[in-house]
Amino acid sequence: MTRKRVAVLISGRGSNMEALVAASARDTYPADIALVVSNRPDAIGVARAAAAGIATVVVDHKPFGADREAFERALAAQLEPRGIDLVCLAGFMRLFTPWFIGRWRDRMLNVHPALLPAFKGLDTHARALAAGVKIHGATVHMVVPEMDSGPIICQAALAVHDDDTAESLAARVLALEHRIYPAALALVATGRVHIRGERCIVDADKVGDLLVVPKM
Repeated sequence: MTRKRVAVLISGRGSNMEALVAASARDTYPADIALVVSNRPDAIGVARAAAAGIATVVVDHKPFGADREAFERALAAQLEPRGIDLVCLAGFMRLFTPWFIGRWRDRMLNVHPALLPAFKGLDTHARALAAGVKIHGATVHMVVPEMDSGPIICQAALAVHDDDTAESLAARVLALEHRIYPAALALVATGRVHIRGERCIVDADKVGDLLVVPKM
């Protein structure tokens, strides 16, 4: 099995990055985390990745100011020579221009702490509680120019408790993210995800491969 070479982009602690690294340590996993890139020099996840033996690079966005494409070209200069096949965003707090997304179209994944298309953007858990939803969760999707959009690969849902706070809900949803992100990456890396317009058609053995509803 030829494993896909994956770069994980982070801006902070990198907990989803760690979940992907842990999955890739299995001999049967179809992807190898070849590089971790941060746009922030002080990101805790950089040290965590290095401790796991993963190559790390910092491409600080600040020197580029408002020139987002210039930053992205510097980022691409780190990815392309390393033969990266897929990119995973894991708490990467930058929006990409169409130039960068076009280069990685259908090869760049993101995990979002809500059941898209609901609650795009930030503060998803507080907004979910304010809306009174009974089901909340996480989504892994392909990245497109529109923020938190793109074909959905898989989702996981859980029940919202009456006594939930934004913090308690965030912790439970994060556990879901750690489960479905490695699963989604494996599906993409093995060629089981097919883009049809705005939808992902996934070759899965059962619905449970795509939707997890745990007792949490």
